[in-house]
Amino acid sequence: MPHFPINHPARPIYRVLSGLIGLYILAFGVWGTVSTWGDPLFSRDGSWALGLRTNLAFSLASVIFGAVLIVGASRRGNLGHYMNLTAGVVFLVTSILMMSFLQTRANFLNFSMSTVIVSMLFGLILLGTGLYGKVGEPEHAEAERERRYHPVAEIHRRR
Repeated sequence: MPHFPINHPARPIYRVLSGLIGLYILAFGVWGTVSTWGDPLFSRDGSWALGLRTNLAFSLASVIFGAVLIVGASRRGNLGHYMNLTAGVVFLVTSILMMSFLQTRANFLNFSMSTVIVSMLFGLILLGTGLYGKVGEPEHAEAERERRYHPVAEIHRRR
């Protein structure tokens, strides 16, 4: 069973960070949608928005994904934890897949290398915010602290 820290003290900072990423993705999507409106859905022309190459399909997906991330960051429960973990994995997998399709016709989202790098960076940050965003009862957090600072754990840490 994986171990996720419960009630991490920096959780509010991680929520703000994931909210800022969601806000950027939403702004990118809106800007891209406005600039590519009227183009074919999967166009491969040179449309750019906020420093990243895009097309109408990628912009519309970004609007939805950005809004979802903002909603997840605004919730205090474990919804944000699970949404950030999922979003991190989605961003990482998408960036790796689209990097392998960059110079082919399969680049249907019109990615460039800068888009791949930003997607990978966002994926890693969202994965990190998801790992430390778990919320639990104060008793669970206290039990975790006791287990972490148990004398047996101290002996193993010194080795």
